[in-house]
Amino acid sequence: MRYILTIVSVLALGAPAFGQTVDSQGASRLTEALSRYVTADAFGKGVLAVAVDGDAYRITVDFTALAALLPKQDLAKFEIGAYSFKVKPRGDGKWDVAGDLIPNGSFEANGPDGLQKMQWTVVDGKFEGVYDPELAAFVSGSGSQTGLTMRSSDPKSQMDASIGAGTLTMEGTKSATGGVDFTSKQTMSDFLESIKVDDPETGINLPVTIRAREVSLDATGKGVRTKPFLDLIAFGVANGEETRLKANQAELKSLLRAALPFWDRIDGSYRFSDFAAESQVGSFGAKEFGITVGMDGIGKDGTLNYTFNVTGPKLPEQLLPAWSVPLLPTDISLSIGGANIDLDAVARKAIEAFDLNQDPPISAKVGAELSAQMMANLPKVVISRSIVRNKDSEIGVEGEVTFPDGKPEVNMTIDAAGYDKIVEALQAAAATDPQAGQYLPAMLAVKGFAKTLPDGRVQWAINRAADGSVRVNGVMLKPADPPTPEADELQDGGVSEPGQGDGGAILAPQ
Repeated sequence: MRYILTIVSVLALGAPAFGQTVDSQGASRLTEALSRYVTADAFGKGVLAVAVDGDAYRITVDFTALAALLPKQDLAKFEIGAYSFKVKPRGDGKWDVAGDLIPNGSFEANGPDGLQKMQWTVVDGKFEGVYDPELAAFVSGSGSQTGLTMRSSDPKSQMDASIGAGTLTMEGTKSATGGVDFTSKQTMSDFLESIKVDDPETGINLPVTIRAREVSLDATGKGVRTKPFLDLIAFGVANGEETRLKANQAELKSLLRAALPFWDRIDGSYRFSDFAAESQVGSFGAKEFGITVGMDGIGKDGTLNYTFNVTGPKLPEQLLPAWSVPLLPTDISLSIGGANIDLDAVARKAIEAFDLNQDPPISAKVGAELSAQMMANLPKVVISRSIVRNKDSEIGVEGEVTFPDGKPEVNMTIDAAGYDKIVEALQAAAATDPQAGQYLPAMLAVKGFAKTLPDGRVQWAINRAADGSVRVNGVMLKPADPPTPEADELQDGGVSEPGQGDGGAILAPQ
């Protein structure tokens, strides 16, 4: 649903509300404003049209006219109804936007493996919102549908999906740092997807059914540079021909620099409630299952984060030894990311250096310089507090990996509550299952390196230094790696005599 609102915003790009009077002259001005972003040909060939509709303008997308422009040999069938929505000028310069969610349709196309088909139906899909040309974004918006079904197939697979009622809300405001801050939330009920793969060549016959009581998608953005993005789209439309693009690449570079850092921060998450997946090997599931991704824009000290959360995971117990079932986690939260990510200097140098009159546009020399610049300032890997928990125990881990002089240095802390209960469970299981006994020596050895904390937890502080040495709670487990001949040469400041290779004489500097 949010993607349809994005399409609407693209069609309403930068078009100011021309006061309260709606007439044919206003429709012409709106057509001219939109042509900057979708080309005048889109209107001339009937793909897009603007017409007066009462106190608003109706913008119509004719997918049949669009299909007529596509290669006939690739598109075997194309049946999508015309899509339209109304835009009404407001006294404050914004636009009221309202329309259907998406037209029903189907198409068939010839792909590399044969005929590919897709069809979809949306029931009672509606949306409305307020679009601000000054921000190039919706300041508010909402949408809903009562149902959606989709089917796609090719010669080796078929997918059927459906969702029940769904809603979307979103809002945008002017950011203090430039651009737009936005939030959006979408929920869909009764998600169901069935996938069947039947490939005689490989022998794969794999039916899978995925379902969830509810699926939610949340997104936030800070400082998204919407207007510079629109300027880039307009440039692409005006310079579609290769000769014009090459001739005006100085303007393109200026627009790219103006769009940096693209955004300050963007975060998005998917969450499945009462998730279940049924396959030939058994049923998998979770009470809650979610993934969150966040990233800064292109800057000098950016971050990137991935978080994976599962509550109440379920695995096919017939695939597991009976003694392991009580040890399975009830909650999992894993968080990993990167920090100190410096892409600003690299991006600006690449923009400055590229030349569309050359092939490749970025020379091998500049490419090597960019690579060396990135390797000289590697980001660090950060593991934020992550846990695996069940009713009797909890294991946590956090730390970071840095790369001084290009070599990894690891500083990580692992702690556990209820570690003895895990050992006791393995000891009890070992009496009847030799497989459980195989894990006991390792578990006891690991416990021997642990430090007991005041709250009863046991902890392992692990350090892997850049020289290769490894310590656990200050006790060295592995000494530093022996120096290599190459490292000795660099340390001595010498170089190999030409033609002698690694065995050549070392020449001390004069």
